[in-house]
Amino acid sequence: MPRRRTSSSASSTAPSAAPRNRTPQPVRVRRRSFGDFVKAFLAFVVLLVLVVGVPLALATQIGWPLPDGAPGLDWLQREITVKTFLNILTVVVWFAWAQFTACVLVEVKAALSGVGVPGRVPGSGPSQLLARQLVAALLLVGATAASLTPGLSQLGQSMEGNQKPSVAAAQQTPGIFAQQQEQAAGTASALAEQAGQAAARADGGSAAHGDTKYYRIQPPEGRHHDSLWEIADRHLGDGRRYKEIFELNKDRVQPDGSKLSEASLIRPGWIMEMPGDARGGELVEMPDEAPNVSEQVRQQISDYARTGDHAQGGGGSGAQGGGSGAHGGGGDNAQVSLPDQRPAPATPATPATPAPSAGQEHAAPAAADHSFGLPEALLTAPLLAAGLLGALGRRRRQALWQSALGSVGGRRGMEPPTPTGDAQDVQDALLVGADPEGVRLLDRALRGLAAALTAESRPLPVVYAAWMGGNGDLHLQLAQPAGKPPAPWQLGQDQTFWMLARADAERYEDADTAAPYPGLVSLGTMDDSRLLLNLESVPGIVSLGGTEADRTAVFASVAAELATNGWSDRMTITLVGFGEDLTPLAPNRIRHLDGFEDLFETMSAETRQRRGALGAAGHDSVLTGRTGPAQHTRWAPHLVLLATQPSDEDALRLAELAADAGRLGIGYLVGTEGTDLPGAAWEMRITGEGKLLAPLLGLELEAQTLPAAQRRAVVELFTDADPEHGPGGSDGPGGASGTANTPPFLVDISEQGRPAVYARLVGSYEIIGLDAPDDDRSALLHEALALLLLHREGVHPRVLSSALWPRGVTADVRDALLERLRAWLGTDPDGTPRLTTDATGRLTLAKSVVSDLDVLRSLYYEATQGRGVGSRQVRGRLLTDALVLVRGPLLADRPEGRYRWLTHEIIDAQLPLLVADTGLALSEFHLEKDRAEKAIEALNAALRTAPADERLWHELLRATHATGDPDRLRALAADLVGRSGARGVPPRTEALLDELLPTWRDGVAAAG
Repeated sequence: MPRRRTSSSASSTAPSAAPRNRTPQPVRVRRRSFGDFVKAFLAFVVLLVLVVGVPLALATQIGWPLPDGAPGLDWLQREITVKTFLNILTVVVWFAWAQFTACVLVEVKAALSGVGVPGRVPGSGPSQLLARQLVAALLLVGATAASLTPGLSQLGQSMEGNQKPSVAAAQQTPGIFAQQQEQAAGTASALAEQAGQAAARADGGSAAHGDTKYYRIQPPEGRHHDSLWEIADRHLGDGRRYKEIFELNKDRVQPDGSKLSEASLIRPGWIMEMPGDARGGELVEMPDEAPNVSEQVRQQISDYARTGDHAQGGGGSGAQGGGSGAHGGGGDNAQVSLPDQRPAPATPATPATPAPSAGQEHAAPAAADHSFGLPEALLTAPLLAAGLLGALGRRRRQALWQSALGSVGGRRGMEPPTPTGDAQDVQDALLVGADPEGVRLLDRALRGLAAALTAESRPLPVVYAAWMGGNGDLHLQLAQPAGKPPAPWQLGQDQTFWMLARADAERYEDADTAAPYPGLVSLGTMDDSRLLLNLESVPGIVSLGGTEADRTAVFASVAAELATNGWSDRMTITLVGFGEDLTPLAPNRIRHLDGFEDLFETMSAETRQRRGALGAAGHDSVLTGRTGPAQHTRWAPHLVLLATQPSDEDALRLAELAADAGRLGIGYLVGTEGTDLPGAAWEMRITGEGKLLAPLLGLELEAQTLPAAQRRAVVELFTDADPEHGPGGSDGPGGASGTANTPPFLVDISEQGRPAVYARLVGSYEIIGLDAPDDDRSALLHEALALLLLHREGVHPRVLSSALWPRGVTADVRDALLERLRAWLGTDPDGTPRLTTDATGRLTLAKSVVSDLDVLRSLYYEATQGRGVGSRQVRGRLLTDALVLVRGPLLADRPEGRYRWLTHEIIDAQLPLLVADTGLALSEFHLEKDRAEKAIEALNAALRTAPADERLWHELLRATHATGDPDRLRALAADLVGRSGARGVPPRTEALLDELLPTWRDGVAAAG
């Protein structure tokens, strides 16, 4: 797991140190005063009087106000006396007491549990507000009083005998989800001043030797973990003084060999030096004065004490920037040591940094290279880019097939429009930034885990987040310990982390199981690790503060990745207040609502439905419905993204609605304008510099965003790929005209247009007109030329380098290859280079360099929309010449492991359709003159490249029927039925067989 950078790791004057989106107000940090105890005592007296005194007084002074028996009709005719009035008033007081007591119980439960917001007692109003204030005053000194309870012997017994120096982290994200909202609000207002005070105390060095106290981190009890906040609250009187403890102990070696580098990550068994004014029974002043502490622990404290002078003798704590070596950062910024806080299977005492795999050592320089104008937001979002690129490819393939089936021979929209401007830059950024291999490994790892747990009859654990390391390892952060993970998964840094090494993930095969955690979505990166939050499992709301533009950029990134990711099966994404234009990305997943009332009505109904469905199915959560025999797609998540802050009343309604959302598979991400949001389990803030901050969680990420310009360009790519809405989608009958049908590059097919360099791509790869390059560079040069030939509009240098070197390469290596490619291609007779750079910086080939695919497209275009339209003889010759060029699939002999960029292309879908259209047109040409054999020959030639095209089989049946040979037709029908396999004959083919050969079913039955 990556290090977590708290606000203490930045300068005390840095604006980013302030949590949330509010202006820090100076707050005097103090311990609990005598006045606090007086207020707590008075609150206790008032509560005692109202909760206990009122019913006692009513019972003893007035008695039971209701009649002893059932009242008769004469009771209504009696005179109203003073006693009657007092009895009625007493009943009202009893009801008021019961309501106030219920309010007190609700507020006490909420304050002690620290989870969610207090429930509303119907009709309470001011009564609940009074109860909340009294309970808050009473609990104001609760933590201080509790700190006096533990005895000194607990320090020696906590780790002795059952635990050696532990490697478990004491406070992880799941523990932080349960922090009380009052603590969060207090911390937010004090952090700015507190950073300066902590630094000032650190300047003064440690306390005098006689005043030095130590505290040993306690092991977790159930789901409760020790934290610096609670330690400061118990022993310093104010949890906001946790920074003082952090500064005294930062970067000092602990008994297990690791170091404290983040305030949010401490481990049981660690020793903390405390400020001189610390108090409480769990503290140890000096080892010699702690007779109840074991000898081993005293020795550890003594050894740790000796590191204090060494750690601060160089001019203050690490926050002063005076350190040297690995932690010396200069300035006022505290440096964070890396692998100590990273979950890894290695022993934390000797943390091992994974060595880069082959080819990855060049990735960093390439990433630092200039982006050439490509949007950085997509270059640095590999999972988002891979999802968008895959979804775009599927949309374009779908459009191709719809066009082919909708217009035989017309090829309506068969040539997708070439993106320009921002859309072209975004498409290039997707090609460069996409990491489809990472998506594939993540999907297989999660499904493999679900399959393994199902085989062991174990439920899926609740996962709050996942970390994808730069070395490819995957770390799942669990809500609570779930035992030993199934192999090859391993325990991470503690019982709440499961880890899978990349090498083990690569051995996973596709598992036939439901996606276990479809709600995972990328939020950003910390160093070389990427954080994915499981939105559907967070117990409450995730809030996001910041300016509207910055928030919307994060929301758009989250929505786009959820809509197109490759590790989920089904889900519903509801967008409120933004993102109506994002619907084209995934019309089946995304829906847009106008306002909060529509959202509340929709989600209230779905929440009730899911509760009822879970109860009827006997599941405690949606996770149990995704494993075992009960797998069902109805447990798909529903994720709500509310970009605008709701009103106070709406926020409370939303908090109540989200209280049980984690169990139901419903997640809420809500935008705020800087104020506290009720029910927020995880509070984040996006800064103008692109930092995603969660100070109370110790997170400072490089946020993953999709700014407005890139969002519009992405939507444009998807819209243009839609055959119904894109250019040329409805250009008249058949779509036979329009720019959408014009090939991107037309070749002069006359004798005078003979090219200087001719490459055969359809079939085996051959190049005519160039000398063979050096053996060690031949493969790269051939692949680069093939990429350029398939993109006559131009190829961005970053796209070319990412295609040839998927793991990254330095700029000088890329530029050297381009120079060799220019030299290999040479120049035309007039001296013009055959490889040039256009005005946008993209690499383009001269018209004298062509491929057989260019010629095939040009021949078909001329036959169907050019010269062949007015001359039947010319059309037949052009179609025949085009079909002769087809020698097999595209780049049939490409070596294994290369040309992986073809998976992002649609040429593998375009080429079979182009060949099929050519065969169909030539067949029609021959059948017009009753040349059935010639038509059959053309159709068989096309079927060798497009064997799955149903249109070719239909025309082949008609052409065979035209020969008048029923035996030949029956043989073809039997062959077609055999090819259909278990799926059976398609309905259209079956109808055609019934028309041409009514007895074909008898032949199938006889063969069966």
